[in-house]
Amino acid sequence: MDKKEVYESLRRILNEDLIFIDEPMKDHISFRVGGPADILVRPRTEEEIQAVFKLATENKLPFFVKGNGTNILIKDGGFRGLVIELADNFSDYKIDGKLVTVQTGALLSIIGREVMKESLTGFEFASGIPGSLGGALAMNAGAYGGEMKNIVKSARLMDCEGNVTEYTNEEMNFGYRHSRLTDEKKIAISAVIELEEGNYEEIKEKMADLAYQRRSKQPLEYPSAGSTFKRPEGYFAGKLIQDSDLKGASIGGAQVSEKHSGFVINSNRATANDIISLIEHVKTRVYDIHGVQLEEEVKILGEDKE
Repeated sequence: MDKKEVYESLRRILNEDLIFIDEPMKDHISFRVGGPADILVRPRTEEEIQAVFKLATENKLPFFVKGNGTNILIKDGGFRGLVIELADNFSDYKIDGKLVTVQTGALLSIIGREVMKESLTGFEFASGIPGSLGGALAMNAGAYGGEMKNIVKSARLMDCEGNVTEYTNEEMNFGYRHSRLTDEKKIAISAVIELEEGNYEEIKEKMADLAYQRRSKQPLEYPSAGSTFKRPEGYFAGKLIQDSDLKGASIGGAQVSEKHSGFVINSNRATANDIISLIEHVKTRVYDIHGVQLEEEVKILGEDKE
């Protein structure tokens, strides 16, 4: 990949202030670790995303799309290729009665705040999840008895060639930490969320209660990617880890949280390698003791540092 050539090609599509060369990924993911990406771009419109996709596909450039970076881990050597960031640069929304149309870079916390102002209920469960709508759609994010499949009316997805198709809720194939997006090489561009009319004070109180529960039970004071492991069928990952005497276990600056064993945290200037090593240690020990194979929820990308 010739970064200079790619940069010049991107300048024909995007303003210079939307293109970043050798960008430290630790500044873009919630774990606060990771080496540099060759190039990171922050397109602001659907047309710009389409143009970047076409450029990457035609030139066979390695690339991936990220939202708020709360469910990925970039290795210490960084990412050789193009990172397309859809965050506050692609986060417009429109509320029309009970229907909310949102671009997928929007934070769930901001969507929650805005629909609360309109006394719309049904989104409270998601309002404290520290991610963007795109990631929530891909993983069918859920918490406290709610999940995205219960509120999504439709979603618009884009393939690698820039073609956009709208899918109904049923066509999105939502399941546990799964959707059409996990099966196909597509990204979500926007979604229509259908909520119900509610009582403002009740919605506000419920959101405050869920926020308190998160703060009291989860290590939000440390960088992490949220719950590190998927829930194994018939078990809870956190309990398996705790019962394996791994609470507080550490490698380098990475640690299994003392507050919630299902979280691996960056407790003291960890490297990505520290975190990955601890994840593998946890998986090995839990399997040796309980015979259960844990699967990490966080996506690991990039290359090791030489």
